[in-house]
Amino acid sequence: MMDLSAEKYSREIERIHLLNQYEESLHQRGIRYIAGVDEVGRGPLAGPIIAGAVILPRDCRILGLNDSKKVSEKKRKILEKEIKAKALSWAIGGVIPREIDRINIYQATKLAMKLAVQKLHLPPEHLIIDAMKLTEVDLPQTSIIKGDEKSASVAAASILAKCHRDRLMELYEKRFPGYGFQQHKGYPTQAHRTAILKLGLSSIHRVTFQVKEI
Repeated sequence: MMDLSAEKYSREIERIHLLNQYEESLHQRGIRYIAGVDEVGRGPLAGPIIAGAVILPRDCRILGLNDSKKVSEKKRKILEKEIKAKALSWAIGGVIPREIDRINIYQATKLAMKLAVQKLHLPPEHLIIDAMKLTEVDLPQTSIIKGDEKSASVAAASILAKCHRDRLMELYEKRFPGYGFQQHKGYPTQAHRTAILKLGLSSIHRVTFQVKEI
């Protein structure tokens, strides 16, 4: 739990209450198992795309929960443990670079999300998805632009996906030294592009993603 003053705690509780508004409206309609779904890794030049799916209990309070991009690495790891401990069900789905190249990044994103939803041990009754529709999944869905900033379960999914993918890229750093995967996690930084121009593409690079010198 975050160490907050009484005033900050009150503001944080209000923020978390707003973050649960989509889930609460569905709970009030008698829907119990609502899965938030989000992905990370659409933009990198290397590594998999990873999706998370999370079903949180009603009135779940996870202080500090937010879009994974707005949370420090240290805090994400703390939140990851709390999310996994409190979630009714959570799962991770992923698509490897070779498959991303074969089907394109948009289809790979949907596939990663579908796999995450299918791995949930509780069958979701409704999905809340960050900015997408999963037409391949026969479930009622709510698509929210910037859902990881507006929905607690989507934010939780983004945290789990981000932490999982970061660990994978840190492992790839050991397998493919010289690219700097531990630092940039496969994203197209200047250092990463320079390393590619020097070392060539590794087996985890997406060959259909164009690499240009900065």
